[in-house]
Parts: sequence; C-alpha cells; structure tokens
Amino acid sequence: MENISARQKGYALLAVLGLVSTWYFNIQFMQQSDGFFDLDGFLRGAFSNPASSSLTLDLTIGVIAFVTWMVPEAKRLEMKHWWVYLALTFGVAFAFAFPLFLFFREGKLNEVSG
Repeated sequence: MENISARQKGYALLAVLGLVSTWYFNIQFMQQSDGFFDLDGFLRGAFSNPASSSLTLDLTIGVIAFVTWMVPEAKRLEMKHWWVYLALTFGVAFAFAFPLFLFFREGKLNEVSG
C-alpha cells in the first residue's frame, strides 16, 4: 500500500472519526450504566423519542444495505478477511466499519487496475 489515494485518505479520516465519535458517546453511556454496556438500556434510548427513533431506523436500514452489498462485493474482489467488517459493524460501529471497508476496497481496486 505504497500509494494511498486521496479518496483512501478521506475514507481513513472518516473511519477514524466514526470510531472516535461513536465511542466517545458509548463510553459516556457505559459510565452512566455502572461501567458496563447495558444493551437493553441502549435500545430503550435508541427509541426514546421520534428523533432518536428516526436516526436508529436510518442507521439500521443503512447497515442492512451495507451488509447486503459488502459481502458479495468483498467476495467478488477476493478481499481476504471480509467477515471482519461484519464484526466491526456490529461490535464497534457502522460509522467505523463502512469507511474502513471502502478504504481497503479502494486499495484492492487500485491493485487490480494496477
């Protein structure tokens, strides 16, 4: 990965922002939940008002579209360890996993078109 494109740099920046911004609030939530991740409380908060419900459903539909596209795309490009992006989507943050996938996908496309 000697030549990182401007687009890849943008994806890398978005991945870092997605990781830091989501976990900033996740850590605050865990501190309010006696230091652990209270999934039930998190989901109640995700649907606590119309605005949060809208954002939650927007995110959910975006995640479904990403996973539906990402798995065959990664297989088509013969990307190794494609399942890691699934784990990161559900275990870390969609806002981190999606741009990270795009970063590595762009690298693979550049490699193939070489």
